[in-house]
Amino acid sequence: MSVTQQQVLDSLGRIKSPRGVALTNANVLSAINASDGKVFFSINVDAAEARAWEAVRAEAEAAVRAIPGVTTVMVALTAERKPGSAPPPPPQPSRGAPGVQPAHAHKPPQGGGSPMARQSEIPGVAAVIAVASGKGGVGKSTTSLNLALGLRDLGLKVGLLDADIYGPSVPRLTGLRDKPELNGERKMIPLRRFGLAIMSIGFLVEEETAMIWRGPMVMSAVTQMLRDVEWGQLDVLVVDMPPGTGDAQLTLAQNVPLKGAVIVSTPQDLSLIDARRGLAMFKKVNVPVLGIVENMSYFQCPHCGTRSDIFGHGGARHEAEKLQVPFLGEIPLHMAIRATSDAGNPVVDSEPDGPHAAIYRAIAGKVRDQLKGVIAAA
Repeated sequence: MSVTQQQVLDSLGRIKSPRGVALTNANVLSAINASDGKVFFSINVDAAEARAWEAVRAEAEAAVRAIPGVTTVMVALTAERKPGSAPPPPPQPSRGAPGVQPAHAHKPPQGGGSPMARQSEIPGVAAVIAVASGKGGVGKSTTSLNLALGLRDLGLKVGLLDADIYGPSVPRLTGLRDKPELNGERKMIPLRRFGLAIMSIGFLVEEETAMIWRGPMVMSAVTQMLRDVEWGQLDVLVVDMPPGTGDAQLTLAQNVPLKGAVIVSTPQDLSLIDARRGLAMFKKVNVPVLGIVENMSYFQCPHCGTRSDIFGHGGARHEAEKLQVPFLGEIPLHMAIRATSDAGNPVVDSEPDGPHAAIYRAIAGKVRDQLKGVIAAA
């Protein structure tokens, strides 16, 4: 059953804003994306009223979820201070509309109010690790998938979450095109291939869809894919992060106690500069850096065997030594890795006895060894 934007609007029209106005008349709704049973939109309000609107956001999400045919709902609350707005006034009796407290009434949580206080484990998941890069185009998603497969080959139960909201690659890398189903608790059931539990925002939207989302929408999506998925019992959940050091990375660090991060870089200086930023970010939020992987480390001609260091060589190893973090290994620039990735048959699974699979398994072994005491012995 197809769900239309009008059905969503009709449902939202029965919900009142904190001022008693119908939500559809409150000038706070973004464009509504409704297709194939999936509904996405945001509620955009002034930061001073964000707390009063949170209950409205939850009510809106519940109302849309109740529409027949809706399988997935994502509602983000976007709170921004209006340009040129003055600082909060001194305390005085509120004369505002019912339910909307003035900004000065919103006191921060006592005891420091650290964002990390919101961390909580994902039920059934022993360890969550992030695979990150300072910039795009370094092969992070291919590394994430083959690392997950390497951990699988070591006897671990592994999941893979594609959290790259703006450019999800995992559907193509795995050859999966199905849509996740919901269980009795209305949690998404991850797709399975290669013995992995796999979830991606790319399973919920079409490949050509442009994800024109603000930071809060990205944060809401990452949180939902962490919390509203029935991951089952996993030793390791590998999270393929978007490139950079922005909202998605901070959301992950603030939501779950990450057991570590793997940084992917090429040998060239430009990539290493951005890799340093990624390392600094994870250290700042007290996430252990499991090590650096040098991807596209060198090219070896399949015909004559001549080796060419196209992007330089050894830069990531030197950076790891300089920053005193483990160096996990070198992955060559090779057509087999590219071709199997494009075909949805990653090299660790399609060529398990080949030299490239051995490299990824060696990297996985070093990651596994650093997680001992957290995950069950394989």
